[in-house]
Parts: sequence; structure tokens; C-alpha cells
Amino acid sequence: MSENVYLFIPNIIGYARIVLALISFYYMPFDHVTATWTYLLSGLLDAVDGHAARYFGQSSKFGAMLDQLTDRSATMCLLVVLSYFYPRYMFWFQLSMIIDIVCHWMHLHSSTMKGSSSHKAIDLSGNPVLRLYYTSRPVLFVMCAGNELFYAMLYLLHFTSGPTILFIGLWKLICILCAPISLAKTAISLIHLYAASENIVAIDVAERRAAKAE
Repeated sequence: MSENVYLFIPNIIGYARIVLALISFYYMPFDHVTATWTYLLSGLLDAVDGHAARYFGQSSKFGAMLDQLTDRSATMCLLVVLSYFYPRYMFWFQLSMIIDIVCHWMHLHSSTMKGSSSHKAIDLSGNPVLRLYYTSRPVLFVMCAGNELFYAMLYLLHFTSGPTILFIGLWKLICILCAPISLAKTAISLIHLYAASENIVAIDVAERRAAKAE
């Protein structure tokens, strides 16, 4: 009997992430408490499904694609709301969306063209920044969590500054601390774009050379 990939445990966790994200999107304009905890819980489950996939031996291309699309969709929807809340900075939120989508799309497809089983399967002889980013789980976690927290705190600051700590609101403090991490992750995304472009062009050159040799 063939396995039902749709019912793999990590993919079921992925479906739960989608439901939580949709609940968060619905409440974002008017209920920051519900929106925040459902959004952050959906993000935390991103780490859980990866561990589940490795533990149960249920890694799948479908699961990897589901995970990637959920991440990108969640970030895009939050940025849309931030553009509405902070219209003066709409251009920068739009730019962030463009960088996020384009860089991940190019990186994912270059990985597929090279035959990698996952967009996180990095050639260790490649770019040292990407090698550190994907082979060090603490670095990957800090970058992803810091980026999400930066946007989440911007969202919360529209409603409240949070409890005061050392004469500053907690949400504002976290936002300030996470801002450099968010900028660093944006820089890494641009490195993704460069590395992916180089890989795709190399594949183009190799295919054209092979075609001419026939």
C-alpha cells in the first residue's frame, strides 16, 4: 500500500499552521491579541514540523513546498497590514515583500534545477554566508525569529506600546533589538538572489554547451 503523503504528521502540522495563519489574518485589523498569538504560534510550529519530518522520516517535497508557501504568505499578509497601519512607510514594506518573494522564488527554483531535495540543502562549497545560515540551526532560528518578531512588534505598536521596562515600552524595545536582525536577513535574501542567479545562469550555459555539442 502506498503512503499517503497528505497525512504525514509534519504535513498535518503544516495544515494547522495554515488555519492559525488564516485566523490571524482575519483578526489583524481589529483584535491584536488574537491575531498576535495565532500568528506567532503558526510561526513556532514551523520549527515543530521540521523536527517531526526528521523524527518520523516523513520529509517530502510536498511538505517542503507547503512550508515555504505558508511562510511567505504569512509574512506577505502581515506586511500588507503594516502598509495599511503605517502608510508613510508603505514603499519600504512593498520593497520588503518584493525582496522576500523574488529571492526565495529564485533560490527555491535554482535548488530544484540543481536536484536538491530541499531549498535548505546548500552546497557546502558555495557561498559562506548561506552555508552558515543553513548549517547552523541557532543562526537560522535567530534570523527567522528576529525577522518575524520585528514585524510582529511593529504590528503591536499600532495598538499599544506594551508594559514599560526601563522607561521604554516592551514592544518598542523588542522592535529596536530585532531591527538589525531583520536588516541582516534582508541582506541574506539578496545573497540568495545573487547565488541563485549564478546557479541558474551556470545551468543555462551548461545546457547550451551540451546542445551545441550534439
